[in-house]
Amino acid sequence: MFTYQIKIEYLGTNFVGWQRQKNNLSVQEVLEKVLSKRLKEKITIIGSGRTDAGVHATEQSAHFKTKQHIDDKDTFINSVNFFLNKYPISILSIKKRPKRFHARYSAIKRTYKYFIINRRSSLVIEKNKAWHIRKKINVELMKKGAKILKGTHDFSTFRSSSCTAKSPVKTLNKVNIKKNKNKIVLTFVSKSFLQQQVRSMVGSLKYLGEGKWSLDYFRKVFLSKKRSMCAPPAPACGLYLHKVNY
Repeated sequence: MFTYQIKIEYLGTNFVGWQRQKNNLSVQEVLEKVLSKRLKEKITIIGSGRTDAGVHATEQSAHFKTKQHIDDKDTFINSVNFFLNKYPISILSIKKRPKRFHARYSAIKRTYKYFIINRRSSLVIEKNKAWHIRKKINVELMKKGAKILKGTHDFSTFRSSSCTAKSPVKTLNKVNIKKNKNKIVLTFVSKSFLQQQVRSMVGSLKYLGEGKWSLDYFRKVFLSKKRSMCAPPAPACGLYLHKVNY
């Protein structure tokens, strides 16, 4: 058996998320069907993380095992993408990996980006691809809040009630917020994240930027470790799995 890593781009708007589910179509299900058809054997694909319904990826990473040795990678990618062309999914690259490689457990760093469009006018081009916020946001205040989140902490406040992680303690290596005209980009880097952690942090930073919370209250909410004190999570449409490092 050979192990291959693939990098994938997808628009998550009409999917139930990455993971295969009974109720509707997932990114994993589509990829497994197409790869199984192409390789003429049953393929199971494992992703670096389970993005939620509506979440996008500019570079999701996954691996699969096959009996076949894929010699011409360009031809393989072209043929797979041909079968994928009716879905908003594209294979960006493929690489042969050692048998021990695991897309999820071998990862050492994951980068998520969250996009906010801060303007009064409705979204057209970026509809379902960013969070549209009409009220003016104080980005400098959001940056101060972001500094509080950086480092190793108990992130229970930002943890979904359905999260199955063994520990709420995570290390945020980087939290960065940049604004260019009316677009605000939040970048989060960590080895791993809790379920809905990024969206919950963005939702709380938004409350801070809108003036609903003071910086002291934001800190109090974070340190409370109580999910009930968290602001509503930001919508899935603005979240992107940007990169996975190994």
